[in-house]
Amino acid sequence: MTEDRVSAWGASRFARPGTGWADIGRGLAEAAESVTAHHHGAPLPAGDPVSVLAAVTESLGGPGIPDSGIGESEALSRLARLVAEYGLDLTHPLTAAHLQPAPLSVAVAADALASATNASLDTYDSGPATLALETWTVRSLARMAGFGEQAGGVFSPGGSISNLLALMIARDHTAARRGIDVRHDGVGALRRPVVFCSRVAHFSVHRACAALGLGESAVIPVEVDSHHRIVPEALEAAIRQAGDVTPLAIVATAGTTDFGTVDPLPEIADIAERHEIWLHVDAAYGFGTLFSDRLSGLLTGVDRADSVTLDLHKVGWQPAAASLMLLSDANRFVSLNRSVAYLNPDDDVEAGYSGLLGQTLQTTRRPDVLKVAATLMAYGRRELGGMLERCNDLAVYAEQRVATELQLELIAPVTLTTIVFRYRCADLDAVNGELRRRLIADGKALIGRTQVRVPGEDEPRTCLKLTLLNPETSESDIDDLFDELLRLAIEVESENASASSDQAHSEEMVRVSE
Repeated sequence: MTEDRVSAWGASRFARPGTGWADIGRGLAEAAESVTAHHHGAPLPAGDPVSVLAAVTESLGGPGIPDSGIGESEALSRLARLVAEYGLDLTHPLTAAHLQPAPLSVAVAADALASATNASLDTYDSGPATLALETWTVRSLARMAGFGEQAGGVFSPGGSISNLLALMIARDHTAARRGIDVRHDGVGALRRPVVFCSRVAHFSVHRACAALGLGESAVIPVEVDSHHRIVPEALEAAIRQAGDVTPLAIVATAGTTDFGTVDPLPEIADIAERHEIWLHVDAAYGFGTLFSDRLSGLLTGVDRADSVTLDLHKVGWQPAAASLMLLSDANRFVSLNRSVAYLNPDDDVEAGYSGLLGQTLQTTRRPDVLKVAATLMAYGRRELGGMLERCNDLAVYAEQRVATELQLELIAPVTLTTIVFRYRCADLDAVNGELRRRLIADGKALIGRTQVRVPGEDEPRTCLKLTLLNPETSESDIDDLFDELLRLAIEVESENASASSDQAHSEEMVRVSE
């Protein structure tokens, strides 16, 4: 072997099975040695975004691919230092902004294994072992959802794509029942296709309708109750009042992004069945409750759905992406079927050399199943359920802490692992928005924000949000967070009041001079 083909960690620059994969581990270990000294010890690096991003760019030496490389070890070490010094630390107990958990170590290792294999799931000869692994994992999760033996599913790059795929299949299935071939004739052959979902459903439903050529106006929003759950009577009325349309799907949400609330699935399933409309459940957040004996009742009725989206890179503690779209009947993948001479010719398929090309919009598809299968095998349902229950307990504790503070107002009670609240003050939007930014810039905590229309108020107002997905966070960590938040809130409110006073004084001086 010539010298230019030798890796810093082994006999080849390529990740060969066996010793080559062990070499990768040694390379990562070398890079990790410099991480501890550079780690910022906070959820995010302190400082304003412009300075942080500029520091990363400067360390890369300016734009342009170098003519000569710096070597494998130095490249990996430099990147490791950058993400340690300027990156996000999801393991920090006060990282609580998004549905973005710290990944399990076993899942990270399996994810590296998936990269090392570079298998694809479109054909048998692109990676046979991973085909079997995905089939096993999909069937196992479909069974947990209560689906029968005819169920199927597929991994996707994320919940938004899973929702798109589900609505595409719903569209094609609905059209086929009406004798329309959308693949050939296009969506124009359907009379005003529409999708019903709650007013607080994920925005990916609207984007999916736009991508499918229906337009975002095809989404008919349905009113929600005081707990941000779809009102069944309002859904029934919306369907009856829609007029001469083609209902493609009802989208129920099991775990809203802002509140973690779950739509009343049994009642919605009754309505879908009565009107013969496809029922899709967006359980990207909430599907993980099925791991828990204590919380699984929240998803009662999900077994009656035609399709379900779930994201195990949320409740599942997987490196992104680990999303799946499940179908109650795998035969409904039919509209995605393709026969491609260089991939899956008919005689190869008949001989068993098939793949999963006909279940997705992708061709090359990474074996994300490896990390999920490793996690399910390593921990089992009960331990994963216990992790979720711990996060739920933390959210309840945070809710109780809010209730003890006169300056804090609870906006939405806990359903899963999310709590929405705000700091009471005269200028709600300015102070609460700045308070979150100040926590980030000081390197103290990373919390979320959203806008909520509170009863009695005309417009949605800025609120703060904790999304607690780290089961290793403690109650004392939660207390530390609120202590710091309240301390900063007084500071921010005082600065805001002073600025408002100065502005009012300036305006008065201008008025007098005129």
